[in-house]
Amino acid sequence: MQKDYTLQSINSIAQEVWNSYSHKKIWIFDAPMGAGKTTFIKELCQNILQSKDIISSPTFSIINEYESPLAGKIFHMDWYRLKDEEEAINAGVEEVLYSGNLCLVEWPERAAALLPENILHLKIEILDQELRRISIK
Repeated sequence: MQKDYTLQSINSIAQEVWNSYSHKKIWIFDAPMGAGKTTFIKELCQNILQSKDIISSPTFSIINEYESPLAGKIFHMDWYRLKDEEEAINAGVEEVLYSGNLCLVEWPERAAALLPENILHLKIEILDQELRRISIK
């Protein structure tokens, strides 16, 4: 699946991705800084999965936890500040990844060796100031 979207159409794209891939428990977001990883996750969690929690980037906390009436517990992780797999393990990442809950991971390359095999890989590309392309593997 590959789709182009803007902020105005992000809701329909997030809904389409959820409808197609809700069975996948670990979603990794591969995108450069400023591409909209957190924006997409916020749209998914608040407007599609109906979480009442405040959805924000866990850059400093590494892991944020949200509740959803549709998906149950959601773990939103940002691995940007992690130096290596050992630091990720110490932060509790491995336990969360294997919890059976939905995990949304930004900057997965920082501790890629910890990721299980059955993941959903979402790549977001910046096409221009307004337009993004999401590709899913």
